[in-house]
Amino acid sequence: MKCPECDADIDLDEDEVEEGEILSCPECDVEMEVVQIHPVQLNVISEEEEEEEGEEEGEEKAVGEVEEDEE
Repeated sequence: MKCPECDADIDLDEDEVEEGEILSCPECDVEMEVVQIHPVQLNVISEEEEEEEGEEEGEEKAVGEVEEDEE
């Protein structure tokens, strides 16, 4: 299996990984989630996605606070 980010070889045995497992590339340290097994498919977890999720949660709280002020 190759890293989707840097094309480094990653030694994976599809019988030893589980769907949803987080792996990291030994070369570029990017984190990847196992999204499918048989055959194994990896999805790169980017820091931008994690930051966007945090911002969305913050926006929801801000909207809630505005609603409370209006009452």
